[in-house]
Amino acid sequence: MNSNSVKIVEVNKENWYDCCQLEISEDQKAFIESNAISIAQSKFEPSLRPFAIYYEDKVVGFLMYNTMPEELDAYWIYRIMVDKSYQGKGIGKEATALMIEGMVETLAADKIVVGYHPENKGAHHLYTSLGFVDQGDRFGREMAVVKNF
Repeated sequence: MNSNSVKIVEVNKENWYDCCQLEISEDQKAFIESNAISIAQSKFEPSLRPFAIYYEDKVVGFLMYNTMPEELDAYWIYRIMVDKSYQGKGIGKEATALMIEGMVETLAADKIVVGYHPENKGAHHLYTSLGFVDQGDRFGREMAVVKNF
């Protein structure tokens, strides 16, 4: 899956280490697990699909979603991150749109949910801009927003 200079590629032996080397800003660290933990999680939960985000042929981000419906009878996005030096360029939004497009095509997803901490303003802006709606669902410390198709 790709669009212009952004593409997503399933994590593999060529890109996994680059994903693990990506960094987020200090103020974001409380909101997301490391990519290394996420990649390890995908090896023990085979329904999770991890992807590297490429920008102009360089790994600059990571995302992951579940291929099985979960809470709210929906498919869940587990992780989205872009390296701190590439944030603010629209890469995360474009990569997320590509991921959603792939989820709809390959999973026939009619409902996608993502959870995030309410204080994570960057996540809130991203998901709102992609049409996710807060319907009041909460899971632990996270709010869940929904996009129906």
